[in-house]
Amino acid sequence: MSNVLSASGLVKQYRRGRAVDRVDLHVREGERVALLGPNGAGKTTTLLMCLGVVQPDEGSVTILGHRLPGGRVAAMERVGFAAGYLPLPERLRVHEYLRMYGELYGLAAPRAAAEAGLARFGIAHLAKAMGTELSSGQKTLIGIVKATMHDPALVILDEPTASLDPDVALRVRTGLAALCADRGAALLITSHDMVEVERLAERVVFLAAGRVVADGPPEEVAARFGRDGLEDVFLHLASEAGS
Repeated sequence: MSNVLSASGLVKQYRRGRAVDRVDLHVREGERVALLGPNGAGKTTTLLMCLGVVQPDEGSVTILGHRLPGGRVAAMERVGFAAGYLPLPERLRVHEYLRMYGELYGLAAPRAAAEAGLARFGIAHLAKAMGTELSSGQKTLIGIVKATMHDPALVILDEPTASLDPDVALRVRTGLAALCADRGAALLITSHDMVEVERLAERVVFLAAGRVVADGPPEEVAARFGRDGLEDVFLHLASEAGS
């Protein structure tokens, strides 16, 4: 399988120090990858560079053969992005919001795509809800539907299950796994929920102090650190970062 995302030698320097230090990150077609690490490890900065929102000081990002930043517009047509911290409009109904994005995506049938997306994640009953009527978890779900309704080749999610109850998080995992299996989409997520990661991701990439310290299947990464699971690895790295 070929790479849908290839990021090589990424560097980002801020006044307080180097946030990302020569990070390599590659995601193959249909692969589910989690980018992990304690706060300040460089996860979000790395994601933003992969999305072309932040320009790296060094290194390169290529998505589906399009080199950023020059090829960003073409690349983003095949990418979906959602994060729990992104707001939804309060004065639109859910189906209006999703149809608007379907039209922006250039979909032939935006209403049908919105309905299919809501059904995929088990929230068809929210179609007529106003933004003001949604809980934080429901808003996160709608953001994920928006990010996936155009059948992107790459879905990037920043903390997709952070505000969700366990039963809703299960719906998200099921929907994302089906999207990857049925449509061949690749998935790149960040999360602090190591149980969710172990259930969803085939490969994990751990960052610490802006550098990649582990890359592989969850069980292999845990064994490499001599830990029982990813949560123990996370706590170990967080402890080292705070020492």
